[in-house]
Amino acid sequence: MDLGLKDRIALVTGGSRGLGRQIALTLAREGCNVAICARGKEALEQTVGELRGFGVSVLGIQADVTIQSEGDQIVEEAVRNLGHLDVLINNVGGSEGKEFDSADDAAWEHTFQLNLFAGIRLIRVCLPAMKKRGWGRIISVASIWGREFGGGLTYMTAKAALISFSKHLAIEVAGTGVTVNTIAPGSIVFPGGSWERFQASNAPDVVQEFIRNNLPMGRFGWPEPVGELTAFLASQHADLITGTCINIDGGQSRSLT
Repeated sequence: MDLGLKDRIALVTGGSRGLGRQIALTLAREGCNVAICARGKEALEQTVGELRGFGVSVLGIQADVTIQSEGDQIVEEAVRNLGHLDVLINNVGGSEGKEFDSADDAAWEHTFQLNLFAGIRLIRVCLPAMKKRGWGRIISVASIWGREFGGGLTYMTAKAALISFSKHLAIEVAGTGVTVNTIAPGSIVFPGGSWERFQASNAPDVVQEFIRNNLPMGRFGWPEPVGELTAFLASQHADLITGTCINIDGGQSRSLT
Protein backbone atom coordinates (compact mmCIF):
# COMPACT_ATOMS: atom_id res chain seq x y z
CA MET A 1 0.00 0.00 0.00
CA ASP A 2 1.29 3.45 -0.92
CA LEU A 3 0.86 5.55 2.20
CA GLY A 4 1.32 8.79 0.29
CA LEU A 5 4.13 9.91 2.59
CA LYS A 6 6.73 10.51 -0.10
CA ASP A 7 8.15 14.03 0.28
CA ARG A 8 6.08 14.72 3.38
CA ILE A 9 8.06 16.19 6.28
CA ALA A 10 7.91 14.85 9.83
CA LEU A 11 9.38 15.76 13.21
CA VAL A 12 9.85 12.88 15.66
CA THR A 13 10.80 13.76 19.22
CA GLY A 14 12.94 11.28 21.12
CA GLY A 15 13.82 9.90 17.71
CA SER A 16 17.27 8.47 18.36
CA ARG A 17 16.28 5.19 20.03
CA GLY A 18 13.40 2.92 20.94
CA LEU A 19 9.95 3.64 19.57
CA GLY A 20 10.91 7.07 18.25
CA ARG A 21 13.77 5.62 16.24
CA GLN A 22 11.54 2.93 14.75
CA ILE A 23 8.83 5.44 13.88
CA ALA A 24 11.40 7.64 12.15
CA LEU A 25 12.83 4.67 10.23
CA THR A 26 9.38 3.58 9.07
CA LEU A 27 8.48 7.08 7.90
CA ALA A 28 11.79 7.39 6.05
CA ARG A 29 11.23 4.02 4.38
CA GLU A 30 7.98 5.43 3.02
CA GLY A 31 9.82 8.39 1.50
CA CYS A 32 9.07 10.90 4.24
CA ASN A 33 11.74 13.49 5.03
CA VAL A 34 12.46 13.34 8.74
CA ALA A 35 13.77 15.58 11.51
CA ILE A 36 14.53 13.86 14.80
CA CYS A 37 15.54 15.36 18.11
CA ALA A 38 17.14 13.81 21.17
CA ARG A 39 19.41 14.78 24.04
CA GLY A 40 22.22 12.28 23.38
CA LYS A 41 24.59 13.17 20.54
CA GLU A 42 26.01 9.71 19.79
CA ALA A 43 22.69 7.90 19.37
CA LEU A 44 21.29 10.87 17.46
CA GLU A 45 24.11 10.80 14.92
CA GLN A 46 23.85 7.03 14.52
CA THR A 47 20.12 7.15 13.79
CA VAL A 48 20.55 10.07 11.39
CA GLY A 49 22.99 7.91 9.45
CA GLU A 50 20.48 5.06 9.31
CA LEU A 51 17.73 7.37 8.11
CA ARG A 52 19.86 8.80 5.32
CA GLY A 53 20.21 5.29 3.96
CA PHE A 54 16.63 5.63 2.68
CA GLY A 55 17.60 8.52 0.41
CA VAL A 56 15.44 11.12 2.15
CA SER A 57 16.32 14.48 3.67
CA VAL A 58 17.22 14.06 7.33
CA LEU A 59 17.95 16.48 10.15
CA GLY A 60 19.21 15.58 13.62
CA ILE A 61 18.73 18.15 16.38
CA GLN A 62 20.35 17.76 19.78
CA ALA A 63 17.92 19.34 22.22
CA ASP A 64 15.75 18.80 25.28
CA VAL A 65 12.06 19.26 24.47
CA THR A 66 11.18 19.78 28.14
CA ILE A 67 12.96 23.16 27.96
CA GLN A 68 10.56 25.56 26.27
CA SER A 69 13.17 27.61 24.42
CA GLU A 70 14.76 24.47 23.01
CA GLY A 71 11.39 23.12 21.91
CA ASP A 72 10.73 26.29 19.93
CA GLN A 73 14.19 26.07 18.39
CA ILE A 74 13.60 22.45 17.30
CA VAL A 75 10.61 23.48 15.19
CA GLU A 76 12.36 26.57 13.84
CA GLU A 77 15.42 24.56 12.80
CA ALA A 78 13.32 21.82 11.21
CA VAL A 79 11.30 24.34 9.19
CA ARG A 80 14.40 26.28 8.19
CA ASN A 81 16.17 23.17 6.90
CA LEU A 82 13.28 21.08 5.54
CA GLY A 83 10.71 23.70 4.55
CA HIS A 84 7.71 23.00 6.80
CA LEU A 85 6.22 20.22 8.93
CA ASP A 86 3.37 17.97 7.83
CA VAL A 87 3.64 15.44 10.65
CA LEU A 88 4.47 15.85 14.34
CA ILE A 89 5.20 12.74 16.40
CA ASN A 90 5.29 13.47 20.14
CA ASN A 91 7.22 10.44 21.32
CA VAL A 92 9.20 11.78 24.27
CA GLY A 93 8.01 10.35 27.57
CA GLY A 94 8.98 8.36 30.60
CA SER A 95 8.55 8.11 34.33
CA GLU A 96 10.32 7.64 37.62
CA GLY A 97 7.43 5.37 38.66
CA LYS A 98 6.49 7.52 41.65
CA GLU A 99 3.53 6.67 43.84
CA PHE A 100 1.60 9.18 45.95
CA ASP A 101 3.67 9.07 49.13
CA SER A 102 6.96 9.48 47.27
CA ALA A 103 5.87 12.00 44.63
CA ASP A 104 6.70 15.56 45.61
CA ASP A 105 5.94 18.59 43.45
CA ALA A 106 9.20 18.17 41.55
CA ALA A 107 8.32 14.59 40.57
CA TRP A 108 4.88 15.62 39.34
CA GLU A 109 6.32 18.56 37.43
CA HIS A 110 9.02 16.44 35.79
CA THR A 111 6.61 13.72 34.69
CA PHE A 112 4.09 16.18 33.26
CA GLN A 113 6.79 18.20 31.50
CA LEU A 114 8.09 15.03 29.86
CA ASN A 115 4.79 13.37 28.96
CA LEU A 116 2.40 16.26 28.38
CA PHE A 117 3.63 19.84 28.41
CA ALA A 118 6.55 19.33 26.00
CA GLY A 119 4.17 17.93 23.40
CA ILE A 120 1.59 20.66 23.95
CA ARG A 121 4.21 23.34 23.37
CA LEU A 122 5.37 21.73 20.12
CA ILE A 123 1.78 21.43 18.91
CA ARG A 124 1.21 25.09 19.71
CA VAL A 125 4.10 26.01 17.41
CA CYS A 126 3.30 23.53 14.61
CA LEU A 127 -0.49 23.65 14.41
CA PRO A 128 -1.11 27.11 12.89
CA ALA A 129 0.95 26.33 9.78
CA MET A 130 -0.69 22.90 9.41
CA LYS A 131 -4.13 24.49 9.52
CA LYS A 132 -3.10 27.12 7.00
CA ARG A 133 -1.90 24.43 4.56
CA GLY A 134 -5.05 22.39 5.18
CA TRP A 135 -3.20 19.19 6.07
CA GLY A 136 -1.40 17.84 9.10
CA ARG A 137 -0.95 14.86 11.35
CA ILE A 138 -0.32 15.07 15.10
CA ILE A 139 0.35 11.73 16.77
CA SER A 140 1.34 11.34 20.41
CA VAL A 141 2.71 8.21 22.04
CA ALA A 142 0.72 7.50 25.20
CA SER A 143 0.44 4.13 26.97
CA ILE A 144 -2.17 1.54 27.83
CA TRP A 145 -1.54 2.77 31.37
CA GLY A 146 -3.09 6.08 30.42
CA ARG A 147 -6.32 4.20 29.72
CA GLU A 148 -6.46 1.84 32.70
CA PHE A 149 -4.73 1.16 36.01
CA GLY A 150 -1.02 0.43 35.78
CA GLY A 151 2.42 1.97 36.10
CA GLY A 152 3.40 4.66 38.57
CA LEU A 153 0.78 7.20 39.67
CA THR A 154 2.51 10.22 38.12
CA TYR A 155 3.06 8.42 34.81
CA MET A 156 -0.47 7.02 34.61
CA THR A 157 -1.98 10.43 35.33
CA ALA A 158 0.18 12.23 32.78
CA LYS A 159 -0.56 9.73 30.01
CA ALA A 160 -4.29 9.90 30.76
CA ALA A 161 -4.06 13.67 30.47
CA LEU A 162 -2.26 13.34 27.12
CA ILE A 163 -5.03 11.13 25.74
CA SER A 164 -7.74 13.51 27.00
CA PHE A 165 -5.95 16.55 25.61
CA SER A 166 -5.54 14.91 22.20
CA LYS A 167 -9.23 13.96 22.06
CA HIS A 168 -10.33 17.50 22.80
CA LEU A 169 -7.87 19.07 20.38
CA ALA A 170 -8.96 16.68 17.62
CA ILE A 171 -12.54 17.92 17.94
CA GLU A 172 -11.37 21.55 17.98
CA VAL A 173 -9.47 21.22 14.71
CA ALA A 174 -11.77 18.76 12.93
CA GLY A 175 -12.48 20.00 9.42
CA THR A 176 -9.18 21.83 9.04
CA GLY A 177 -7.38 18.87 7.45
CA VAL A 178 -5.39 18.23 10.63
CA THR A 179 -5.95 14.99 12.55
CA VAL A 180 -4.89 14.37 16.15
CA ASN A 181 -4.49 10.87 17.54
CA THR A 182 -2.66 8.90 20.21
CA ILE A 183 -1.27 5.40 20.27
CA ALA A 184 -1.07 3.33 23.44
CA PRO A 185 1.74 0.77 23.43
CA GLY A 186 1.85 -2.03 25.94
CA SER A 187 5.04 -3.67 27.19
CA ILE A 188 7.47 -3.11 24.32
CA VAL A 189 11.10 -4.25 24.57
CA PHE A 190 13.89 -2.25 22.94
CA PRO A 191 17.54 -1.59 23.82
CA GLY A 192 17.82 0.70 26.82
CA GLY A 193 14.09 0.62 27.52
CA SER A 194 12.34 -0.09 30.81
CA TRP A 195 11.17 -3.56 29.77
CA GLU A 196 14.69 -4.57 28.81
CA ARG A 197 15.79 -3.43 32.27
CA PHE A 198 12.92 -5.39 33.81
CA GLN A 199 14.11 -8.57 32.11
CA ALA A 200 17.72 -7.95 33.07
CA SER A 201 17.00 -7.20 36.74
CA ASN A 202 14.63 -10.09 37.44
CA ALA A 203 15.07 -13.85 37.56
CA PRO A 204 13.77 -15.72 34.48
CA ASP A 205 10.91 -17.27 36.46
CA VAL A 206 9.73 -13.80 37.53
CA VAL A 207 9.79 -12.60 33.92
CA GLN A 208 7.90 -15.69 32.75
CA GLU A 209 5.29 -15.21 35.46
CA PHE A 210 4.76 -11.62 34.31
CA ILE A 211 4.33 -12.83 30.73
CA ARG A 212 1.85 -15.53 31.76
CA ASN A 213 -0.22 -13.13 33.84
CA ASN A 214 -0.14 -10.07 31.59
CA LEU A 215 0.72 -10.84 27.97
CA PRO A 216 -1.90 -13.03 26.25
CA MET A 217 0.27 -13.54 23.17
CA GLY A 218 3.01 -14.98 25.37
CA ARG A 219 5.68 -12.45 24.51
CA PHE A 220 6.68 -8.82 24.88
CA GLY A 221 6.01 -6.40 22.07
CA TRP A 222 8.68 -5.00 19.74
CA PRO A 223 9.06 -1.61 18.04
CA GLU A 224 8.34 -2.41 14.38
CA PRO A 225 4.52 -2.73 14.69
CA VAL A 226 4.46 0.60 16.52
CA GLY A 227 6.29 2.20 13.60
CA GLU A 228 3.85 0.70 11.09
CA LEU A 229 0.77 1.88 13.01
CA THR A 230 2.17 5.37 13.39
CA ALA A 231 3.06 5.61 9.70
CA PHE A 232 -0.48 4.62 8.76
CA LEU A 233 -1.97 7.28 11.05
CA ALA A 234 0.35 9.80 9.39
CA SER A 235 -0.73 8.71 5.92
CA GLN A 236 -3.25 9.91 3.36
CA HIS A 237 -5.43 6.90 4.18
CA ALA A 238 -6.12 8.02 7.77
CA ASP A 239 -8.18 11.11 6.92
CA LEU A 240 -11.21 9.83 8.85
CA ILE A 241 -9.27 8.79 11.94
CA THR A 242 -9.03 11.56 14.51
CA GLY A 243 -9.57 11.88 18.24
CA THR A 244 -8.85 8.22 18.79
CA CYS A 245 -6.38 6.28 20.91
CA ILE A 246 -5.28 2.95 19.46
CA ASN A 247 -3.82 0.22 21.66
CA ILE A 248 -0.88 -1.73 20.29
CA ASP A 249 -0.29 -4.22 23.06
CA GLY A 250 -0.96 -7.80 21.96
CA GLY A 251 -4.15 -7.91 24.03
CA GLN A 252 -2.40 -6.80 27.23
CA SER A 253 -4.99 -4.15 28.05
CA ARG A 254 -8.08 -5.39 29.87
CA SER A 255 -10.06 -2.22 29.22
CA LEU A 256 -13.13 -2.26 26.96
CA THR A 257 -12.69 1.38 25.90
